Amino acid sequence: MLTSYETDLQNLLQLPQAPTTLYPTASLDRWINIARGQLSGEAECIRAIGTIPTVVGQRAYNFSSITFGTPSATGIQGAINVRRISYNVGAGTQWMTPREWEYYDLYHLNNVVPVNGPPTVWAQYAQGAATPASGSAASGSFYIDPPPDAVYTLNCDCTCYPITLTNDSTVEAIPYLWTDAVPFFAAYYAFLTAQTGARTADAERMYGYYKEFVNRARQASNPSVNRTQYEQAADPASINKLGVQRSMQGGGGGAQ
Repeated sequence: MLTSYETDLQNLLQLPQAPTTLYPTASLDRWINIARGQLSGEAECIRAIGTIPTVVGQRAYNFSSITFGTPSATGIQGAINVRRISYNVGAGTQWMTPREWEYYDLYHLNNVVPVNGPPTVWAQYAQGAATPASGSAASGSFYIDPPPDAVYTLNCDCTCYPITLTNDSTVEAIPYLWTDAVPFFAAYYAFLTAQTGARTADAERMYGYYKEFVNRARQASNPSVNRTQYEQAADPASINKLGVQRSMQGGGGGAQ
């Protein structure tokens, strides 16, 4: 997949070949991987359920401790955010109630005599994903309550980011059609590095194409039936909310 990305990016940049190449391959690969990370966060197109064991009496957990299998096999490096949490009970699972941090802080963490028990509530605190270089210190985190009275396996439904592509053997976790948007964001980043007026205009043009392909991928990924139940779907009531009136055709009449 990396070679395909490189070829598409070179074509967008009209990149001459050696010995007069303007951008080294290492730079192209860096921009491609930046684009993949940005796309994963914006489109929320990589979704996976990771697991993390609780520690008795411990409320706080880092995203970096959530496991999604072997990264080289799944193509997933880690979590960007957590959407839902449940834990295993016998042959089934128990859903945990999500709360905003301020609510959790006041009604759950604000307790001088906490009693351990099966966790029922969770809230995200720190934001963002830990990169391999930064480790857990820069990782997003979440808290649970009550503090667990045993070791539970939490199932975290997450939006994820992919591992770095280093060659064509690296697994690509970003699904098609989202992959079509990657070269345009990489080209946007490449043109920005030139820091000239003409190249800045080219960068904005590439970013516009990137947004178009992201929107097309979202539209294609959401089915026509019950499409609004999926994230990032267009709001069908947006016209009414904006106070825009459409002319009504037919026998019933209506506002003009």
